[in-house]
Amino acid sequence: MTRSTSRTAASKGVPFSSNPVLATKLPAWRSRVVLFLIFAAFLTLAGRALWLQGMSTEFLQKQGASRYARTLELPATRGKITDRNGQVLASSIPVRAVWAIPEDVLESPPEKLQALAKLLDMPERELRRKLDSDRTFVYLKRQVELDTVDKILKLGIAGIDTRKEYKRYYPEGEVMAHIVGFTNVEDKGQEGMELAYQKTLVGVTGSRRVIKDRLGRIVEDIESVREPHDGKDLALSIDSKIQYIAFTALKEAVEANKAKAGGIVVLDAKTGEVLALANLPTYNPNNRSVLTGAQLRNRVITDTFEPGSTMKPFSVGLGLETKRVTPNTMIQTAPGKMTIGTATIGDAHASGLLTVSQVIQKSSNIGTAKIALQMEPHEMWDMFTSIGLGQQPKINFPGAVAGRVRPYKSWRPIEQATMSYGHGISVSLLQLVHAYTVFARDGDLIPITFQRTTDQPIGERIFSPTTARQMRGMLEMAAGPAGSAPRAQVPGYRVAGKTGTAYKIEKGQYVRKYVSSFVGFAPVSDPRIIIAVMIDEPGAGKHYGGQVAAPVFATVTANALRSMNVAPDSSVTNIIIPAGSEQENM
Repeated sequence: MTRSTSRTAASKGVPFSSNPVLATKLPAWRSRVVLFLIFAAFLTLAGRALWLQGMSTEFLQKQGASRYARTLELPATRGKITDRNGQVLASSIPVRAVWAIPEDVLESPPEKLQALAKLLDMPERELRRKLDSDRTFVYLKRQVELDTVDKILKLGIAGIDTRKEYKRYYPEGEVMAHIVGFTNVEDKGQEGMELAYQKTLVGVTGSRRVIKDRLGRIVEDIESVREPHDGKDLALSIDSKIQYIAFTALKEAVEANKAKAGGIVVLDAKTGEVLALANLPTYNPNNRSVLTGAQLRNRVITDTFEPGSTMKPFSVGLGLETKRVTPNTMIQTAPGKMTIGTATIGDAHASGLLTVSQVIQKSSNIGTAKIALQMEPHEMWDMFTSIGLGQQPKINFPGAVAGRVRPYKSWRPIEQATMSYGHGISVSLLQLVHAYTVFARDGDLIPITFQRTTDQPIGERIFSPTTARQMRGMLEMAAGPAGSAPRAQVPGYRVAGKTGTAYKIEKGQYVRKYVSSFVGFAPVSDPRIIIAVMIDEPGAGKHYGGQVAAPVFATVTANALRSMNVAPDSSVTNIIIPAGSEQENM
């Protein structure tokens, strides 16, 4: 067919399909199937749209909100810690946490990153290491001072933002370190009162919902979900003036005696409140970059030692209480040695015939052992446990230890004898000062506390008032010119107390290293304070408690009583130190 002929056919209305080559024969059902599939597709889309817009609305809104809405934590201010007079010992100051979106920050010019690293006080390579992350959020530094934060924000680095938080500040530094403790970067208590009263101090954080753009900037506040509630303030029993006096005197003694460590605790004899507690070595809670375990140890509460002769008053007091002896009962201590079974104990200086009062004054091991052996083991054990030995102190303070007093059924006579003068048992300095409240008071043991209180404590009767008064007289003799601690005397005040010197135990064996101690109270006419001092491993040539620990007691007592406006009860102003009087039996 020619081109002209086909044009003619088309113009005459011949259908295109009349060509037998192009003609197709399709079944009728095929068009129906296509129509059905198109209709089904529309139904599916309509169903999906109904599902998404009707049934899944809440889910989709949450998914969308998760991409732009954020819940921000509103930190609560941690409660302040104050001393008994309201002086602040720990407070929270506002700081900022600097965080970043790594991808955005890394696009900044190198000179800006260098400036940022310098302001954050970190090497640039450390900064880049933190930014080399797949995360969309990283902390660069926590607890950054506000003036530094202002300088960082002025750099104008995209992807850098800050978050409000708080940092603890301790005005008294190392002086109060072992009492107050410290918090970590998350503002959680780690030591001391910060740890003991974490739940009280921390408060309750709040939160709010905001909308942020892709750079992390807040563009709109949605709602306040929960308001923050600040923590409660904590008033301690500590007196800052007495604390400073005690810390300074202890530090001077540790340095002068070239000692390994030391501890001191001051107790209010009327209320049982802890007025001061100090340890050396110590640390600055505001800067803990070089903190060691030795600095962190609260030795007054966590360390135990053999108390030595400071236990003699309790053994003699039990003898008085059970009517086995009186203050004037004569005890033969000659020839200065005593064999019990296969073991021999002795006095460094034989004293011959002594009254019970002189046994305490001269610190005689033989005299104390002879009094103790008149009693049944269970009587001594009951007395030891009644004053808190071998039991964890009932104080809300972390790390308090129980010490060690073995069950009386396993005691041999030699062990009963040595325990009577403080060997074979272990105590903490806090337990020791607590036990001495029975002598500073009228024989009753009152609870001790680190919180300020105005309530009169209820005590537990240990000794009768008569026994307590008799022991106060003996302890005053022990701290007098003819006793083992004349250096404990204080001009204008009558003092009483007992020295202790004991060998240390290493790997189950006694070694020639000493723990020197002194426990005493003043004024004797109406005791107001009880002080216990411990010097660990003095190394300057002196090791007796009367030489090393008693002078610390005297210094602290004199200044503390004056600080408390306690009236003098003695006209003695000239302190006499007889030659060799500080030596004692170990």
